Amino acid sequence: MPELPEVETTRRGIEPYVVGQTIRRLVVREPRLRWRVPPALARELRGKTIHALSRRGKYLLFDVGTGHLIIHLGMSGSLRVVPRTTLAEKFDHVDVLLASGDCLRLRDPRRFGAVLWAGTDVMRHKLLAGLGPEPLAAEFSGEYLFNKTRGRRRAIRDVLLDGRVLAGIGNIYANEALYVAGIRPTRAAGRITRKQYAVLAQAICVTLTAAIAAGGTTLRDFRKADGTPGYFRVALKVYGRAGLPCAGCDRPLTAVRLGQRTAFYCRSCQV
Repeated sequence: MPELPEVETTRRGIEPYVVGQTIRRLVVREPRLRWRVPPALARELRGKTIHALSRRGKYLLFDVGTGHLIIHLGMSGSLRVVPRTTLAEKFDHVDVLLASGDCLRLRDPRRFGAVLWAGTDVMRHKLLAGLGPEPLAAEFSGEYLFNKTRGRRRAIRDVLLDGRVLAGIGNIYANEALYVAGIRPTRAAGRITRKQYAVLAQAICVTLTAAIAAGGTTLRDFRKADGTPGYFRVALKVYGRAGLPCAGCDRPLTAVRLGQRTAFYCRSCQV
């Protein structure tokens, strides 16, 4: 958290306020994020205009012509546009002050986020170069997943979380999509058929699109750019619902630890 829908919701929320604006100043109150904020970043950004704002996986990319400001929200981060005069609070670590009088403010209680710099060819940056396709892009399909997983014994939930396979889907939405597709998260990726992967790819797209439309999922710290919560949480079918009745068969849902994250599923509806 935040995952792809939350990051995309943030991108759409702040885009009208930042694109076309000149950066007056960068204020760094706490440089010790996941990676230290580059000391030269403030000088690099001063006076630059934000030409475009895009997303790659869970990374937000601000194109300023001579390069890109990269922001990652980490585990608990959020970006908001506030008046420049708004007093900073304890976890407000970085401000991008704009010519409009607005301030793009990064709040990150756990400091797992990132504020970095990349050159004009941003996709060659080490954090982006190895990412798999976007799950909502045309090049993503069930055929892609089928070909990518031949011979793999790794659990399909973990494969979906691998950014080298698929960019940014996240644990919540991987669990939800697998439920929609009727596939257990513990199933070996290499034992899933071409037909099942076609269903799974469609389920991933539908799940992510619905989550973006609802403004993301608020579990602990995420808030949209305007400060209001995301509402996809009310539509969750399995995530965080262990022991509660399945919406499909009314049997209790199951939770199992896979790696360092919990997977949720229905023993009856998912095989």
